[in-house]
Amino acid sequence: RPTQAVCIPAIHLHMTAATMQVSQKDFQKAQEQLKLLKKDPGNETKLKLYALFKQATEGPCNAPKPGMLDFVKKAKWDAWNSLGNLSQDNARQKYAELVSSLVSAESASQKEEASPEEGRHDGYETLIVTTKNNITKIMFNRPDRKNAINHQMYREIIKALEEAGKNDSTIAVITGNGDYYSSGNDLNNFTNVQPGEMEKMAKDGAVLLKEFVGHFIDFPKPLIAVVNGPAIGICVTVLGLCDLVYASDRATFHSPFSQLGQSPEGCSSYLFPKIMGLAKASEMLLFNKKLTAAEACAQGLVTEVFPDSSFQKEVWARLEAYASLPKNSLAVSKQLLRSMEKEKLHAVNSRECEVLTERWLSDECVNAIVSFFQKKSKL
Repeated sequence: RPTQAVCIPAIHLHMTAATMQVSQKDFQKAQEQLKLLKKDPGNETKLKLYALFKQATEGPCNAPKPGMLDFVKKAKWDAWNSLGNLSQDNARQKYAELVSSLVSAESASQKEEASPEEGRHDGYETLIVTTKNNITKIMFNRPDRKNAINHQMYREIIKALEEAGKNDSTIAVITGNGDYYSSGNDLNNFTNVQPGEMEKMAKDGAVLLKEFVGHFIDFPKPLIAVVNGPAIGICVTVLGLCDLVYASDRATFHSPFSQLGQSPEGCSSYLFPKIMGLAKASEMLLFNKKLTAAEACAQGLVTEVFPDSSFQKEVWARLEAYASLPKNSLAVSKQLLRSMEKEKLHAVNSRECEVLTERWLSDECVNAIVSFFQKKSKL
């Protein structure tokens, strides 16, 4: 087959010396700006920065592939290797753009903190907690990470539930900031673990999870989930422990435990079959079926679904009406509804955490998580 010569202007084939100089200058400036950031951008962003820096300074990945169990080096290698033949000039530019976006986001966050929302509680970095109109609102606030729950966020949710249970509010509401309700457990919790620390990580993780779920079981007031977008993993399973679940019609519900070599938590192994029947619960907990908001409502996991365009307005008007009801009457009535189940739920929580500890230490789980990160790095 005859080929045709294609005429490409020379300017497209190389960068001018002046442009390269500007690119190098921006790259150096970005490195200095990165040192001034006060907030940890998260492991995923740090991996991107590492990969772009290596590509910008050394070119395509030239390091030997680390062993599968060396999670940190493996994650770094995968991130760098995923950039392929990206040119050093483009890598410098992308690095500078990423740092610039982090600086802008931190600046916006600092402005928001300078004029805090009315009734805002101090002492939270991963949540926005407010009390207003007899409602304590606990909002997941890691929108750049799709509200993934890291160890700090687990502890802050525990603290927020303790405070909300004791303060003068009538009801407590959990929701998410941004497009996601929550993408569930932050799998970057696993990436900084050395092979010799795996057993400690699994045991400490199970203790934290047991305490976290226990606070949902014991929460003394009506607890309402306002699911504003996609929900995954632990934030789906604990919905069975909430008293009401309101969802936007763009919300989805996904608990991909077997896909990650893990097992159910949040008392879902007991509550989901009770709520939706064994067959539907199995479809979700064993075979990773993602439910739409309408499906979740039809199966009893969600109380009511609202159009996304009017979701916030309709839900909060209703919640403010609920919050005007007699506080002690609501609390006593909730205790009556839950009292017969509490002992059983704590036993289920303990057993689920025992099984998860075993799962986290299994080769099957380790391989599944490594595979997940490999797929993610290729996207």
